[in-house]
Amino acid sequence: MPHIELPEPDAGVIRRRPILIEDLKARVGADLLILDEDGRRAYETDAFTAYRNVPMLVVLPRTTEDVSKILKFCHENDVKVIPRGAGTSLCGGALPTEDAIVLCVSKMNRVIEVDYVNRFARVEAGITNLEITSRVAPKGFFYAPDPSSQLACTIAGNLAMNSGGAHCLKYGVTTHNVLGVKMVLIDGTIVDIGGTSLERNGYDLLSLMIGSEGQLGVVTEATVKILPSAEGARPLMIGFRSPEAAGSCVAAIIAAGIIPVAIEYMDRAAIEVCEAFAGAGYPLDVEALLIVEVEGSESEIGILLARIAEIAAAHDPKTVVMSSGPDQSARIWAGRKAAFGAIGRISDYLCMDGTIPLAQLPHALTRISQICAEHDLKVANIFHAGDGNLHPLILYDANDDSQADRAEAAGEAILKLCVELGGCLTGEHGVGIEKRELMASQFSATDLAVQMRIKTVFDPTWRLNPAKVFPLAATETMRSGRAASTPEAA
Repeated sequence: MPHIELPEPDAGVIRRRPILIEDLKARVGADLLILDEDGRRAYETDAFTAYRNVPMLVVLPRTTEDVSKILKFCHENDVKVIPRGAGTSLCGGALPTEDAIVLCVSKMNRVIEVDYVNRFARVEAGITNLEITSRVAPKGFFYAPDPSSQLACTIAGNLAMNSGGAHCLKYGVTTHNVLGVKMVLIDGTIVDIGGTSLERNGYDLLSLMIGSEGQLGVVTEATVKILPSAEGARPLMIGFRSPEAAGSCVAAIIAAGIIPVAIEYMDRAAIEVCEAFAGAGYPLDVEALLIVEVEGSESEIGILLARIAEIAAAHDPKTVVMSSGPDQSARIWAGRKAAFGAIGRISDYLCMDGTIPLAQLPHALTRISQICAEHDLKVANIFHAGDGNLHPLILYDANDDSQADRAEAAGEAILKLCVELGGCLTGEHGVGIEKRELMASQFSATDLAVQMRIKTVFDPTWRLNPAKVFPLAATETMRSGRAASTPEAA
């Protein structure tokens, strides 16, 4: 997919590679560096695999002090740096450039402290999402955000993209579950933002950092909330004769004042593939499926599920199945969590990520199908219906340039639709390179200028995660000094 422009690498920096390597070895040690081409090639792309570049070198720090030395080195030598966690970004957020150093925090994966009384855990940024819950589960606690890639994705990436997951409807996304971070600025300065308490003085810098996609600094530690596990939880599957009926049912459940733990949506294409892969027990004779989970005591669960089934009855469901126990519940969620991988077995796909107001769900589902049909492509819809976070999977053959072009065009149309309906370009995957040039469809020139001025305050030479988030033309204008802004003015 050749549509997304990538900047030309700095030939001068590449020529200095041998000198830069020796200098960096002296600062952090040779054992932290990956220099051979095969080793570097493992970092040439993230989960947005249509684009790839082999980085100049890769460094794997073990401590915050290592990160500080590396960033100070990059700052002093005018070298670009690409922060990276596990590389599960679906928008090219960790795509390197050939003249850049990839700084991967995957070796920084310790649990530093757990305080069950005050309900927080302090962890290094390279720890996986699921590992936090695994560590605190024996004491009856869990970490709420649960992206589908939670087995592999790191807290570093979750913080960068403000990740959510199936259970964000009740518990919120990453920004609602983080109390503080330790971050390293581009000049090597180590700062602490937030802490272990909910109340903070001054500007809300923590909310600025979460979701900033590596543009402002590199997070090395996070203090996250841990929550007591519910007494019990049980999902309900509701199959519908049309996607529109499923969308209307979601809006009706929320309008009734019921806040389930999760409401997940799958259309027929996704149901069939996921059932064949996971044997989850999904109905195969419906056009759309909702997985609605509630939690509480057994009596509370029964009351809530009965009420949801009553609401669904007004939308002519074809099937309603309540989980009979933990085993069936586990199968139902295993199918949903495996959805992206299952579909990857049958087709290449472009995974979109946008949000819309819940009232627009029926219309959005109809238009997404029409858009893909107009581009002669198939689509499988899987998304977090409860909070309007859409994840249409546009199916195409990556070896067919025409299909790849049409897939990208369809994806652009879907994202613009989300904005037109009152939503936004991303719910949890981030902007990266994928949506960079679409930012102007959501933000005015003034909005973007303010965002870029803030970026310049933290990263004056724009060395952190370059060519991401902001349109390239606007970035060049800012960096060349033609824009009327300075760090002091911001």
